[in-house]
Amino acid sequence: MSVNKFNAEGYYDPTPYEALSNVTREEKAASKAAFRPLVYICSPFSGDIEGNVKRAQDFCRFALEKGNIPLAPHLMFPQFMDDNNEKERDLAIFMDIILMGKCQEVWVLGDVISKGMSIEIEKAKKRRQPIRYFNKDFEEVDTL
Repeated sequence: MSVNKFNAEGYYDPTPYEALSNVTREEKAASKAAFRPLVYICSPFSGDIEGNVKRAQDFCRFALEKGNIPLAPHLMFPQFMDDNNEKERDLAIFMDIILMGKCQEVWVLGDVISKGMSIEIEKAKKRRQPIRYFNKDFEEVDTL
């Protein structure tokens, strides 16, 4: 939609033109500000499942508050897949890797890298996806 400098009668009318141009500019700026990158949340699941799920949820909240859309499939897949079944675990990791490829960054949380996390990190490195590391207090560090 364009803004016309002339009114309905064909006369030059700069006041509404300027006002409508400002509204259009503000709408475009707001739509650009609404962009939130998708980040893959890479954190432990097995072991202390209850504690690890809580930390992953907190990490997702942290990513959200930093202006991102967090994606943590290890919080979703165990709802309908068995992590103790080797075939289902392999399928879940395969699906994790597919979803990770859709993300702008990979965020790694914690002081321990699990077997599943190491698979995801290696794949992200091969794809040259940006990887950011965070300690258990959500402070960014060089590597874990």
